[in-house]
Amino acid sequence: MSISPIPAGILFSAEQIQERVVALGAQLTHDYADKNPLIVGILRGGVVFLADLMRQIRVPCEMDFISVASYETGARSSSRSPRILLDLREDIAGRHVLLVEDIVDSGYTFDHLLQMLATREPASLKVCALLNKPSRREVLVPIDYLGFEIPDHFVCGYGIDADEQFRNLPYIAWVQS
Repeated sequence: MSISPIPAGILFSAEQIQERVVALGAQLTHDYADKNPLIVGILRGGVVFLADLMRQIRVPCEMDFISVASYETGARSSSRSPRILLDLREDIAGRHVLLVEDIVDSGYTFDHLLQMLATREPASLKVCALLNKPSRREVLVPIDYLGFEIPDHFVCGYGIDADEQFRNLPYIAWVQS
C-alpha cells in the first residue's frame, strides 16, 4: 500500500473560488443570452465546479456529462491517449456547447474532446476551466473562460482528487507526496 498524498497548502480559499465562480457565471449569462447552452461537465473532477457555476448562470441552459480517462490512479500526468468512458446523451448538432472542466494540464484530453465533438457539428464549442496549468501544456487548446492559472503543482480539493481523496475539500490545495 502506498502512502497517500497530503494537502500541503491552500492555493485558493473557498471564498476566492466562489468569488471567481460568480464572475464567470455573470460572464456566461451575458455571452449565452438567448442561446440555451448545453453545459457539459467532464466527470468526475469538474462536478463541484459545474454545480456551483450552473447556479450562477441566469439564462436557460441544459446539462449533460462526458467521462474521459486521462489519468491512472496515482499518476501525476495525463495520458496522451485519453479514452471516452461515458459519452453524451444529447445530440449537440446546432447547439451551443460549453465544456466545463476542473483543470487543463497537458491539453491532450481537451484536444481529443474538442476534435471529437467538433465532428458532431455544434453551433459553438467553448471551454470553461476552473484551473489552467500552462507550464505543463503540450497541446495548444483554447480556454474561453478561466477561473485561475496555477503553477506546476499537483492540486486537490473542490472536486479534484489526489488518488481519489480530498475531492470534498472546499478549497484548492497543492499536494505534497
